[in-house]
Amino acid sequence: MDTKTEGPAVLCLHGRWGRAETWVDFIHQYGKQFRVIAPDQRGHGLSSKPVSNYTAEEMAEDIKELIIHLNLESVIIVGHSMGGGVAGYMAALHPEYIQALAILDKSANGPDERNPVSLEQIPAVDPVTKDWPLPFSSLCEAKHYIRGAMVSELSYQYFINSLIETPEGYEMMFSPQAIAANIAYYVNWYSLLPSIKCPVLLIRAKNSEGLPDADYMKMQSLLPNCHAYEISHPDHNVHLGNKEEFYTCMDLFLDGLRLI
Repeated sequence: MDTKTEGPAVLCLHGRWGRAETWVDFIHQYGKQFRVIAPDQRGHGLSSKPVSNYTAEEMAEDIKELIIHLNLESVIIVGHSMGGGVAGYMAALHPEYIQALAILDKSANGPDERNPVSLEQIPAVDPVTKDWPLPFSSLCEAKHYIRGAMVSELSYQYFINSLIETPEGYEMMFSPQAIAANIAYYVNWYSLLPSIKCPVLLIRAKNSEGLPDADYMKMQSLLPNCHAYEISHPDHNVHLGNKEEFYTCMDLFLDGLRLI
């Protein structure tokens, strides 16, 4: 998705299991002021799904190549959940392309060392959908099952966005191998935070499991130019749980960059 609007570029990265569609409301909010770009990241949606490690470094390289392909000098990068980690790696490893960074409900915490298991030994199984009766025989069956499997309406919509009709029935568009590898090879990235010099907006949900108190405070202490905010709504989809509150916070951040 690309608004191709005249103005500063905002690159939005979805979370694990997600798609560009998670940013539709964001595009409606900012699409006239900014060029909002929201790709399906590798292993998700309509993008390619190569067998690979799906590390944050690997996915950040994809985003760097996208920025170069679009001939952009720099972007404001916004990442939700997994996308927040990829965005963080981009800001740390390729700061020349990043004007500002927003990390949405994503902790830098994780294992200290990469899982030593080889890629071939990791089952290509997504832990969330492994027991789902895929492919669903009808859209009605898919919606009914996914609604029962999700804890909130926002989570339901999140997974419905990755549903696609195939000759065999309704499948999920993300790659189970991509999900499994991304989880297996995830490591903590606290060490990268001090090198991120651009302005950073760190947002978490109320009582967040994705960004617990200790991690939230540690990230603030390590980021040199951090603006932190807790959304009053508890849903992990912080950009959708309380839109008015989120956009007020985002407006203030963007305004501080002297862009609006």
